[in-house]
Amino acid sequence: MTENNLGKTGIKMPSIVFGTSALGNLFKALDYQEKEAIVQEIIRCTQPLTFFDSAGKYGAGLALETLGKALNALNVPKDQVVISNKLGCVRSPLLGDEPQFEKGVWKNLMYDAVQKISYNGIMESFEEGNELLQGYSAQLVSVHDPDEYLAKASSSEEEQKLLEDILEAYRALEDLKRSGHVKGIGIGAKNWEVIRKIYEHVKLDWVMFANSMTIISHPKELLSFMQQIANDGVGIMNSAVFQSGFLVGGEYYDYQLIKPDSHQNKSRFEWRDKFFNLCSEHTVSPAHACIQFGLSAPGVSCLALSTSDSEKVKRNVDFITNSLPQSFWKAMHDRGLLHQHSPV
Repeated sequence: MTENNLGKTGIKMPSIVFGTSALGNLFKALDYQEKEAIVQEIIRCTQPLTFFDSAGKYGAGLALETLGKALNALNVPKDQVVISNKLGCVRSPLLGDEPQFEKGVWKNLMYDAVQKISYNGIMESFEEGNELLQGYSAQLVSVHDPDEYLAKASSSEEEQKLLEDILEAYRALEDLKRSGHVKGIGIGAKNWEVIRKIYEHVKLDWVMFANSMTIISHPKELLSFMQQIANDGVGIMNSAVFQSGFLVGGEYYDYQLIKPDSHQNKSRFEWRDKFFNLCSEHTVSPAHACIQFGLSAPGVSCLALSTSDSEKVKRNVDFITNSLPQSFWKAMHDRGLLHQHSPV
């Protein structure tokens, strides 16, 4: 598998990063044996270098805890693993039947999570994350979902105050890098325009776009911004290219349960039907098309993919490696399934 440098961090990385949300019981609860099997298969398919992306928000720390447990059980050498931890959430007591930080998404959790976007909150999140990893540690860190944090503002004055909190959080990340505790700082967010806003204030080493640059949605302005930061030497990861599973037949779109109950949602279902029909005609897996499209954007070093099924790990690796014929992409354009400014 091809290895790339992640921006100017000096970290070598494969062209596939494995997300760990399934280890935190996203959408469904897996038993530990299933989770260890997923980690084991990821290691097998990517040796000698494996890259995991995680976050304290994933299962209120369960993903980090499970990843650390599995890596120890499998005796994976620490120099063969790169871990990215998106910071900003720490564990808190579970007071009700389900966690309150993202209702209806995480299953069978023992803890809740609370967002702490501040200098001290980021330091607390970093230390807790490394404790949960049980001997392993994050080499790359970021502020997780700053877009959601800013979205809480009810006025421009409040938004400015929340932005100041985020910049204080990045001051903590810069101190972690300066002290040698991490090798690179970045950002992970679903709203790419918030990434652009923060980029005006913070020197980032890498950026993760989630639910933004996908085969169904790829705004021209986003592609231009990706080219800009790539020219600046910033490493780019593309994430959630299945649009939370919707593009491969799932019931969630951008992490929300979706039904054809509005004009916008009906259009999404109609697009998916046409996409599936075209894929069938060309004997192409929808997942393969989503993955190859996600790799095509300017500056993308790798894709971050998650799976709750160990048998799909090798499939995803193969889909990263094997390109699709131009005739398929031409048919996508001819059927109006891609924008004219599409990168393929």
